[in-house]
This record gives sequence, C-alpha cells and structure tokens, in this order.
Amino acid sequence: MRIAVAIPCYKVTQHVLSVIGAIGPEVEVIYAVDDACPDNSGRFIEENNRDPRVRVLRNPENRGVGGAIVTAYEAAIGDAMDIVVKIDGDGQMNPALLPLFVRPILRGQADYTKGNRFYHPESLRGMPPMRLFGNAVLSLMTKFSCGYWSSMDPTNGYTAIHTAVLRKLPLQKLERRYFFETDMLYHLNTIRAVVHDVPMDSVYADEESNLKVSKVLPEFLYKHAARVVKRYVYLYLLRDFNIGSLYSILGALMCLVGLVFGGVHWLHSIATGQPASSGTVMFAALPLIIGIQFLIAFLHYDVSNVPREALNAELSDEH
Repeated sequence: MRIAVAIPCYKVTQHVLSVIGAIGPEVEVIYAVDDACPDNSGRFIEENNRDPRVRVLRNPENRGVGGAIVTAYEAAIGDAMDIVVKIDGDGQMNPALLPLFVRPILRGQADYTKGNRFYHPESLRGMPPMRLFGNAVLSLMTKFSCGYWSSMDPTNGYTAIHTAVLRKLPLQKLERRYFFETDMLYHLNTIRAVVHDVPMDSVYADEESNLKVSKVLPEFLYKHAARVVKRYVYLYLLRDFNIGSLYSILGALMCLVGLVFGGVHWLHSIATGQPASSGTVMFAALPLIIGIQFLIAFLHYDVSNVPREALNAELSDEH
C-alpha cells in the first residue's frame, strides 16, 4: 500500500516542520497544501524543509481546510496513492499515531478512520470545558445527520481514507471549511462506507484554534438539519423502502393525527369552557403514543443499519 500524508498549511509555520519531521518512513509522499497562506507557508517549507518526500501544493485562493484537503486528495488519486492520512500542521496531532489510523484500512476493516478524543476519560483533561461541551453537542447532531451512531468527535481532523473510496465521493461538492469533516461522514454514509474511530489524546499546543464552537454552532445546526432530511429521503425513500421507512412514515402520521385531533378539541374546550371527555383525551393520546413508539422503532433500525462491510477491497479490485 502506498501511503500519503496531507497537511493543510495555513498560519502553521511555527510547527509544520516539526510535524513533517515526525512522519515515519512508511509514508511515501507528503502533500503540504499552501491554502493562500498569508505567511507563505509553501515557500517557507520549500526553503527550510529537507525531507524529499514533501511536495508543496498551492491553492490560488483560500478555500478553507476542506478545500486544501480536496487539493491533496486529488493529487493523491493522480499519483496512484492507496491511503491518504490528514494531519494538521499546527502540532496538535501526533504523527506517531499514523499506523493506528492506517491499520484498519490495510486489514480491510474500514474505509475511513478518524480520531476520537472522547474514548479515554484521561484524554479529556486538557480539553477546555466549552470545547468539550460543544464537541459533545456536535457529536450528537452528527449521529442523526450522518448515521454513524458509534462515532464521536466529528470535528476531529486526524483522518485516513482509502483512495478507492475517495473516487466514489463528489469531492468538489464537499464543504470547504469547518463543516468538512462532518460532510465527509455524510457522504461516506450515502455510499455505505465503513468508518472506525481511533482513540487518541487531545493535544493543545500554543497555536490557537480558529474553530470557535459558539460561532459555528448556529450554522452547524442548519447544515445538520438539512442533511438529516437528505439522508432520510435518499436512504429510506429513494434508494430503498424498508421496514425503517414504514416505521418512520406511520410514526409521523400517527403523531400528526394525535396532535391535530387533540389540538382541535383543546381549542374547542378553551372556547366553550367545557372540558373534553375522557374518550376524546384517549383518542388524542393513543395515536400520539403509538406514533412515538413507531419513531423509536425507526431510530433503533437506523442505529442498527450502520455500514459494517468495508468497500475498499472491492473497489480496489475495480481499479
């Protein structure tokens, strides 16, 4: 397997050389992507780096971390690489962990691996409380929108992916900025790719993260909601119609009937001053209770419907 590393370079000149120096010999190519960095990261690397594996790529304009990684992904596909590992250049990701990210893909157990800083309680001690809370909320939203219910820490950018799987993804349609990692999970679920979390510790260097959870949370809420709808329509109505589809449709209809019936009679009771009969209350409550049970059954089906057979072996044979 030919392994490449992609490093998005934007204001990381203080750490990027040490990150490159810590990358092991199992890596064949290192793509350092200068994303229109005001510090001229590309030129800085070319002038100071001594590792012959490094290849500097440049974006003509700033495209965000997603745009930088897509540039590296396209280069890796063109160079016939097999696996691409994304490591940030700010020193917060330990390159020594790279074999742990690659191993499940090499063994055919996963198509995409990502870091999880929530796996060990000890690894959370250095995480700021606000970031811990924000990541927990984003993880919950990601479970609904992307369908990987056992996955946590969706904003973690330490990832590895098989290029045979990359070829199946609409790279130019992926989100370009902080929603990139979550959007990757959404698109991976639509092609039924297997995703594994890799436990890792949180490391905070003197670089300040550009991701402010309080600022991106409203934007993320909207984008997650849109992907919940898209994933449901695509996987449960267009691609397939299964028992989960029936659970969700019946559940929604029953809840709607209960809410409308109950709401009409509640308003009537307010207008007339006459309390509703016990039979009326039961006719309103029963569809609502049954509908909620159907929705819970759908949720259980969706949780158990996580992809489990890796695509990369089959896709590698095709290419």
